[in-house]
Amino acid sequence: MSDVVAIDLLRHGDTGCPGFRGQLDDVLTDAGREQMREAVAGRRWDAIVSSPLARCVAFARWKAGLDGVPLHVDPRLMEFHFGEWQSMSMEALAVAHGDALGRFWADPETHPPPGGETVPAFRARLTAALDAIARAHAGEAVLVVTHGGAIRLLRCLAEGRPASQMAMVNVPHASLHRLDWPCASGSGA
Repeated sequence: MSDVVAIDLLRHGDTGCPGFRGQLDDVLTDAGREQMREAVAGRRWDAIVSSPLARCVAFARWKAGLDGVPLHVDPRLMEFHFGEWQSMSMEALAVAHGDALGRFWADPETHPPPGGETVPAFRARLTAALDAIARAHAGEAVLVVTHGGAIRLLRCLAEGRPASQMAMVNVPHASLHRLDWPCASGSGA
């Protein structure tokens, strides 16, 4: 594939749930829905692709219906699976798993959360999803509704940064991020 496709990544809005949510199926708060509506106000895409988790797909269905565009739900766009850490606050993690948490932040490639997904597996499913989106929607404007961890890792790939810098990538709730895919670093194909 030689054509680069511009993809807009939208992080879901606020769920009101603290801690590492991962693949837990939280819903948006009213404020979270409003954040997302404001983020896309006045914007249209030719297609929308979403994570199947409620905090993404409910808004994606609304936006696709509003604009009369196709919606595709792709489980590869789900958030990183934090294993035993899902639903735990940073404070609780620091107390219960401080050493493991430190190793994860320092080198997430080789130190996954206990019972959790590995970063290489996360990267593989995200890049496969974006490759499929780019093939299916060449020449189109595409909105991908997904999660903070997914956007952080994809931005690291696009910017040629290691996964250990994911935590330094600012991805607020309901923020839009433009990504050219395949990215210049050679990731994605």
